[in-house]
This record gives sequence, C-alpha cells and structure tokens, in this order.
Amino acid sequence: MFIFNGGIFLAGAAILGVGIWVKVDSGSLLGLLENVDNAPAGLSQLSNISYLLIAVGAVLLVIGFLGCCGAVKESRCMLLMFFTIVLIIFLIEVAGAVVLLVFQGLADQLLKSLENEVITSIRKDYGQSESLTSLWNATMEEFKCCGYRNYTDFDDSPFYIQHGQNVYPPTCCNSTISTGVCSKTKASNSMIDGCFDKLLQLIEDNAVIIAAVALGVAAFEIAAMVVSMVLYKQVGNKA
Repeated sequence: MFIFNGGIFLAGAAILGVGIWVKVDSGSLLGLLENVDNAPAGLSQLSNISYLLIAVGAVLLVIGFLGCCGAVKESRCMLLMFFTIVLIIFLIEVAGAVVLLVFQGLADQLLKSLENEVITSIRKDYGQSESLTSLWNATMEEFKCCGYRNYTDFDDSPFYIQHGQNVYPPTCCNSTISTGVCSKTKASNSMIDGCFDKLLQLIEDNAVIIAAVALGVAAFEIAAMVVSMVLYKQVGNKA
C-alpha cells in the first residue's frame, strides 16, 4: 500500500511541478493562443492547461496522503475514500481515452483552422506588440522554427516594414549556412520548418511514450484499488 501511494504521491508532485512550470513559462507555445483573435473556443482553452495539470497534481497528492494515512491508521473510511477517488479518476481517464481515439484527428484539424488567424496576428502585431513579439521569439528560439508555416508569415508585418521589407527574424535563417541579416533569399535557402509542423512532430515523436505512461498509470491505479479493497476487508475482519 505504501509503494502504491508513494508512487501516486510522487506522480502528483511531478504533475504539479510541470503545471507550475507551464504556467510561469512565458515562452510556452500555448501562450500564443492567448494572442490570437477568433481562435476556436476548444483550442483556445489549451492555454489554460497549466491549471488542469496543477489540479490533477494536487488531487494525486491528496490521494497519496489518504492512502498512506488509511494504511497506517487502518481507517476503513479513508481506505474507502481512497478507492472511490481512484475509481472516479480511472473512469474519467477511460472516457478521455475513448474520446481521443474517436477524435484523434481533431487536434490537427483545429490547429489547421488556426492558420489564417495566427498569420493575421503575426502580420498585424509582430514587431509592434512587445508581448507577442517576445513570445514568438522565445517560441521560435526554443523549437528552432520560423512562423506558423514558414518565413513568409512575416511578410507585411510591422517588423518586416520597419526593417526595409526584406528582413526576417534571425531564427528564420540557418546560422550555419548564412550570416548577417536574415534576408528573403537566405530564409528561403535555409528552409526552416514552421512552428506548426514542429509542434505536430513533437506530439508524434512522443506519442508512444505518452501511451506507455498512460497504460502504466492505469495499471497502477487498478492495482492500488485492488490492494485498498483487500486491506479494507482485512481491517473489517479485525474489527
């Protein structure tokens, strides 16, 4: 019981830490959604994913605490509460997995539907809005990408106009191929991927890991529920 709850407690602490990190990370790609007009309601809520991670982490911490206390004090009430909470979370995860399987192409479609809005936002405010400019710069630097699709997203933007209509952000050029100002010719020859493609690649590259972790967590939860019920019955027999 201590092993299961120790694992749950550590998992909760890790998820809570990730949620706090995402919240305070001003360069997070999700933060760009807050600056996009007319974004789909469902996708714009991804910018609040940090709150979801913090909530899940906090709940797991409470579950781990309840399980440990219930085992130490041999409290049937705590053990039953532990079992109920884990069961509810498990059912929610199963429902979420079904939804993801049914709508597995939804994220890609939603991101594609953002293309016009994001590019419009770049051409309207990049180089003029300090917050949006710094956020895009941090995102492009972190993911080694350029614009939403490519360097042409910056055409007619305030940055483009202010720098002579032939200059793009430095991240749009490969520094190993060219040096100096990132011109249209250099950006075209560098062929830096857009941030949209980088995000999809990141999701695809980590899909197997995410699935494996999800299956591991599900198995862990089932084992924890079984152990808690066994202990619950043993405490009842002692009474």
